[in-house]
Amino acid sequence: MSPQVVSAADPTAIAAAESALRRDRIVGLPTETVYGLAVLPRDEPLAALVAAKERPLDKGIALLIDGLDQVHDLVMLPDAARRLAAVCWPGPLTMVLELRPGVTMPDVVTGGRTTVGLRLPDHAVPRALARRLGPLAVSSANRSGEPDARTAGELLASVGGALELVIDDGPVRGGVPSTVVALGPDGRLTVLRAGSIDRTTLEAAAG
Repeated sequence: MSPQVVSAADPTAIAAAESALRRDRIVGLPTETVYGLAVLPRDEPLAALVAAKERPLDKGIALLIDGLDQVHDLVMLPDAARRLAAVCWPGPLTMVLELRPGVTMPDVVTGGRTTVGLRLPDHAVPRALARRLGPLAVSSANRSGEPDARTAGELLASVGGALELVIDDGPVRGGVPSTVVALGPDGRLTVLRAGSIDRTTLEAAAG
């Protein structure tokens, strides 16, 4: 069955996506970088997401958020992370941070590690959903190893059969995935994936 496709301009789009996510379905959505596949960070929908993408389990899946207030109890936030967030969020930066002691997340999200990737996107759709539902597990909308989806049509052609709903906002603004950095408790910065933000900008922002 083909997924329902709803324009991002449709006033019912967010509510429809929220309903699908609460029922543990996969939703295709736009960000400012590339289209993504979103689920709530629970075992059943995460397993469906990994199967749809044919993604290795050890890669981890980032959480998209609507503000640092959503993750204060989840991760350690060194000063460098707060400075990066102040300069680069909302935007195409994913920060990999240590979980707080005693906090656990599904292995599909962490990749079996004690860290989790977080991003505050510069796009109204994922932020509105994160505001309603809490952090969303979101991975690029393509099968593992294939090109990123920059339009809803490319998303549908790649993984459409696994989705309940797609929010179509036309071609993405950026088209380049987020830069991914790891930040240790001491604030040491390591670039894990080059992307939209260059290292010089990151180091200046992190101080």
